[in-house]
Amino acid sequence: MKILVLNCGSSSAKYMVYDWDEKKIMCKGIVERVTIGGSFCKHEVTGRDEVKIDRECPTHKEAVQLILELLVSPEHGVLKDVKEINAVGHRVVHGGERFAKSVIIDDEVLTAFKEIQDLAPLHNPANILGIEAAMSILPNVPHMAVMDTAWHQTMKPPQFMYAIPYEWYEKYKVRRYGFHGTSLLYVAKRAAVLLGRDPFDVNLILLHVGNGVSANAVKKGVSFDTSMGFTPLEGLVMGTRAGDHDAALGYYMMQKLDLTAKDMETIFNKKSGLLGITGQYTDRRDVLEAMKKGDERAELAFEMECYRLKKYIGAYAAALGGVDAIVWTAGVGEMSPDIRARSMEGLEFMGIKFDPEKNSLACTRNSESDISAPDSKVKIFVIPTDEELVFVEDVVALLENRYDVHTNFKYSFEDPGYRNRLRDEQFAKELEKNPEKAKAVAKIPG
Repeated sequence: MKILVLNCGSSSAKYMVYDWDEKKIMCKGIVERVTIGGSFCKHEVTGRDEVKIDRECPTHKEAVQLILELLVSPEHGVLKDVKEINAVGHRVVHGGERFAKSVIIDDEVLTAFKEIQDLAPLHNPANILGIEAAMSILPNVPHMAVMDTAWHQTMKPPQFMYAIPYEWYEKYKVRRYGFHGTSLLYVAKRAAVLLGRDPFDVNLILLHVGNGVSANAVKKGVSFDTSMGFTPLEGLVMGTRAGDHDAALGYYMMQKLDLTAKDMETIFNKKSGLLGITGQYTDRRDVLEAMKKGDERAELAFEMECYRLKKYIGAYAAALGGVDAIVWTAGVGEMSPDIRARSMEGLEFMGIKFDPEKNSLACTRNSESDISAPDSKVKIFVIPTDEELVFVEDVVALLENRYDVHTNFKYSFEDPGYRNRLRDEQFAKELEKNPEKAKAVAKIPG
């Protein structure tokens, strides 16, 4: 059984082909800079070196077409024909209240997704494009949707309700939903493994920092509170999203600049965050490079992002009443020691103390790292996320009619003996270039 996973984000399209019978990844990759120019694909077949293919992808449809071409390419492919794919798992950011767990996609489900796509304007349209493109090319295989919101369905009313007219919730389901659920589920389960603890006996603060950013308070192994809200706009400073701000700002600027509600939605979602502050950057690498050259607005954006992260760490530590581990994940969380360091600076009084050397070395997407100082009361992990694996296991479980919510379902990566062969191979190559990286590798107890 071969499963294709498609994860179309706001400016990227991740993919993976997984051989379920052999329990191995056949290939995986990512099309980056989709819609923003200069797009390219990093494609990696297990056992081979990564290749980079430059191809402009003005929309996600072109990105999906490129992915499918690569899968059957004589030079870089792993399939003879796309018909070898038995099922496709798709990421869907916002399932509203109607979809609390993964589902098999049919016309009714796809229509429902379109009806709520305005709740995640940067992502749901991209998710839907990916689904439609794949369904048009692979019409005879089952397609499943895995919801970013499902992980957070364990939140209780004091955490997910807003202090607004209650009728809005009753009539329109206005509430906090939370996002990045598949990523957060994966790293929460892996953090429990690294702690040597039962997954439902840990308190965690998870920091998914990419173009979009989520903080997640996990209490006794389930989502307790999260920074994103009714839409992915709320919370931390992001690439193009404002995050937390006074709601009255929108009304004020609409009057000042004669803007429509749609104009404000676009500004808060696509022209704010790091882009709004710097005027030109959404990529943290660009922000850091500009800082080195003395760009004061880039430095301001960096400081604002890190301060907001620190504030959420403190708030969630108080809400949980104690923390076993802090976990950094996603592109920036995994690859930016500067942002991690600045965000955790001065938290020693809370028992949070990182090792500067290990933090600098923990810059990989292929190995789990422990960057805690020896005397830190709270463990600090950097765990490369693997949303695609969560998708695969959900898809197969749906096909085999044994899928359930994570509290009643055990994933393969919860086993202490679980290994990702492709990542192990790539990390071995990294160690050849820099053996010092081994110092930061997290060790599983026992």
